[in-house]
Amino acid sequence: MTADIRQLRQAFDDAELHADTDRLNALLADDFVSIGERGYLLDKRQWIDRHADFAYLSLTTTEIDVRRYDRAAIVRCVQRSRATWRGEVMTLTVRLSQVWIELPDGWRLAGIQFSSLDPA
Repeated sequence: MTADIRQLRQAFDDAELHADTDRLNALLADDFVSIGERGYLLDKRQWIDRHADFAYLSLTTTEIDVRRYDRAAIVRCVQRSRATWRGEVMTLTVRLSQVWIELPDGWRLAGIQFSSLDPA
């Protein structure tokens, strides 16, 4: 029952890792919002456009928990990544939540929220 959401989550990670902005545009809901670890907000366009300055070097997702409801699903997981932001390398470990919604034309990611974890 949650396999389709797990596949979408993986497709999102792959699009992020490869900066596939066309795929991200297709996966994100038009009213998508990301809430960063310090409370900053990014809408769909800002999320996609951040790839001009941001690039993943590696991205690993573990502890995946999917809860599916009628036309929504919540994914909770831990991500470990190495990335560059404007040429600066950073290592991140975050717990994140994703909210997926089923729309008439398919499932879309409506929101993400991040919380930093101590690197393990």
